[in-house]
Amino acid sequence: MEANIRWAALTAVAPVAWGTNYFVTHEFLPADRPLYGAALRALPAGLVLLALCRQRPRGSWWWRSAVLGLLNMSVFFVLVYAASQLLPTSVASTVMAVSPLTMMLIAWPLVSERPRTAHLAGAAVGLGGVCLMLLTGVEGVSVPGVLASAAAMLVSSFGYILTKRWSAGADVLASTAWQLTAGGLFLLPVAAAVEGPPPALSMPTLLAFGYVALVATALAFAAWFTGLRHLPVGTVGLIGLLNPVTGVLLGTAVGGEVLTVQQLCGLVLVLAGVVLGQSKRRAGRRDSGQAPPHPVSDERPGTGAAPSRQRAG
Repeated sequence: MEANIRWAALTAVAPVAWGTNYFVTHEFLPADRPLYGAALRALPAGLVLLALCRQRPRGSWWWRSAVLGLLNMSVFFVLVYAASQLLPTSVASTVMAVSPLTMMLIAWPLVSERPRTAHLAGAAVGLGGVCLMLLTGVEGVSVPGVLASAAAMLVSSFGYILTKRWSAGADVLASTAWQLTAGGLFLLPVAAAVEGPPPALSMPTLLAFGYVALVATALAFAAWFTGLRHLPVGTVGLIGLLNPVTGVLLGTAVGGEVLTVQQLCGLVLVLAGVVLGQSKRRAGRRDSGQAPPHPVSDERPGTGAAPSRQRAG
């Protein structure tokens, strides 16, 4: 139980960092360069993690890194960047809170994790909170922005479950680095073709990109994928509800957005959903930290990546 609490605390780093990312992107990064914005988020983060882990993909992880990099990084980052520029921080972050239920539904057929009652109840309560926070009559809500945020949620939820399914035998830090590097490499030529030369970056913009790449990307995704390795999908998904909580509170405290009574009630419901989903599970179930094994047929003994060295704290 103590181990699960430690894994949950480590996993929570990710949604808190992502909640701050909406505000930083909206306030400090160029609004008309989503492809470069996504590339400059993914590639530096991937290179930093590669320098730390010093491992290259082997066997099936070459194509897996490409697939996951495209889903979790390239497409996801572009959609999130667009949503962050088109929507208020509170709205952009709360749309993503639908992901716990989406992740649970995808995990059922892909990794054989049937949603538990506590997780479903937590997701229902959290979604109620999301509805309260979204239906606030906030002016300037962009339909394309909401669609971009919803698409980001769907793409990332599927990518996260694939990451959990394929994670056996790969170091968490290394596989995160491979995904980020692949995603950044996919984006750079597309950005150059579509958006032209890279944008001129002022010192505040460079610092903002540094925060987004190192904290909201490298650190956050390493923590998130570690949580997916050691905890059930439902638990991780509900911890992700801290994303909108962070986004709304930061938008209120720093961005000048008004926190209404209705939004406050929604926040309380979201937090209640997170707590409900962490309730004690039945004894005797299999280890919650592991997905069912999925052996890799095209890797010979001794050629796989080293076992995970990632630890909490």
